[in-house]
Amino acid sequence: MLAISFGIVVALATIFTCHWIKKWRNPKCPNNGTLPPGSMGFPIIGETLNLLVPSHSIDVHSFVKKRINKYGSIFKTNLANRPIVVSSDPEVNQFILQQEGGSVELYYMDNFSKLFGQSDDPRARINPVGSIHRYVRSLNLSNFGIEVLKNGLVPQLHRNIHRRLRDWTLSPSLEIKKSISSMIFDIVANHMFGYDYDNSSNDISDKLTCIIKAIASFPLNFPGTTLYKSLKAKNNLKDMIKDEINRRCRNQTSPRGDLLDQAIKDSKEKNDLMFLTDDFISHTVFGSLFASFESISTLLTLCFKILSDYPLVYDQLAIEHEEIVERREEGHKEDPLSWDEYKSLTYTIWVINETLRLSSVSPGLLRRTTKDIQVKGYTIPANWIVVIAVASQHLNPDTFDDPLAFNPYRWKNIDGNVVSKNFMPFGRGIRQCAGAEFSKAFMATFLHVLVTNFKWTKTKGGENVKRTPLLNFGDGIHIKISEKNI
Repeated sequence: MLAISFGIVVALATIFTCHWIKKWRNPKCPNNGTLPPGSMGFPIIGETLNLLVPSHSIDVHSFVKKRINKYGSIFKTNLANRPIVVSSDPEVNQFILQQEGGSVELYYMDNFSKLFGQSDDPRARINPVGSIHRYVRSLNLSNFGIEVLKNGLVPQLHRNIHRRLRDWTLSPSLEIKKSISSMIFDIVANHMFGYDYDNSSNDISDKLTCIIKAIASFPLNFPGTTLYKSLKAKNNLKDMIKDEINRRCRNQTSPRGDLLDQAIKDSKEKNDLMFLTDDFISHTVFGSLFASFESISTLLTLCFKILSDYPLVYDQLAIEHEEIVERREEGHKEDPLSWDEYKSLTYTIWVINETLRLSSVSPGLLRRTTKDIQVKGYTIPANWIVVIAVASQHLNPDTFDDPLAFNPYRWKNIDGNVVSKNFMPFGRGIRQCAGAEFSKAFMATFLHVLVTNFKWTKTKGGENVKRTPLLNFGDGIHIKISEKNI
């Protein structure tokens, strides 16, 4: 009798499990619509493990590329128990971005949300909308936008970068990603809230590097895990920013007129900005720091690899920047780069655009549907995640001839419509990065200082570039740098 009962339990469990797996792999589409083709993978974990397998190429991550080849430019999958539609179709992507604020909203995966979306104040989320989003964007533009770049930030960047590169010459060899990351954090943090890197006892950039590692890791939060360590590093950084807020609020520091001063002043004087708590301000500063830290450091590290692999590109860059110096009047040859000089750097901007196209620092732009969406004959149900596969558009051979080749001259006569539909390194629409112009100006200024004042050689590394799905430089690129006049 016991054996019969056990057999019935096993049979029922088997039937239930088979039904559950079938239901998982064949999710229902509302209103008899048609879901995009694709596989939902294994129950719970979906196809997450496939995504985390490194792709040993600068090309589109193999997870996405294989599925595009199999299913087409739009497919469904499941990652970390989230139903997802991935699109590399420019028309679909443009349509999705146009729906923000209506049928779609900004979204981040679990680890990113925990790192950048959690705050003591529920208003300090990664998905601010309406007046909150407008304020945060305005705050960043007023401190990193075109006007402040025109009014002296570019020369200031030049002086700070030159100083750091001179410090680099004291090292027999340095890993460029770590060195650039530290430089960017120090410069941007100083500009935002007066961070004094000369007198700091901690290498804060190490904490941000720790945070980066958690983005593509499993969302497990207990002592010893990558996410746990990253959340601890994040809280340490936010506490440091809060300490600076408290010092300024107690009038223990002289006004600097920087981003932090502006936010504190607005929180006291503008009644319609009640969300500007200390926690919200520290959260906003932290997010802006991270965005510049990771994106610019990855781009400039890739630049070093490119300049090593394409010496003719380096030579052409050097010619353009040396001509800038030659055009200056006597007595001003050593002046820092100006805004007008930066805007005249045609070939440099092509190099930057080509680096942006190849790097695709973010694997994609994420949105969540708030209601069912009909597009290209498919239905994307409400509460599904849409991943706009930016790298797939940037590296599409139908759009960019020989897409893995570094060719700055492709930007000389490229069609404006092609650029607007297929090139989105800083996002698109209302969510386009407020620091886009700052990032390009920083890169151009760095290259100017590098090629006019310094010489360098690669000592090792640069061969093992891969996507994880973030761009990863393996053991790093190591260089020896020295001043040209020595």
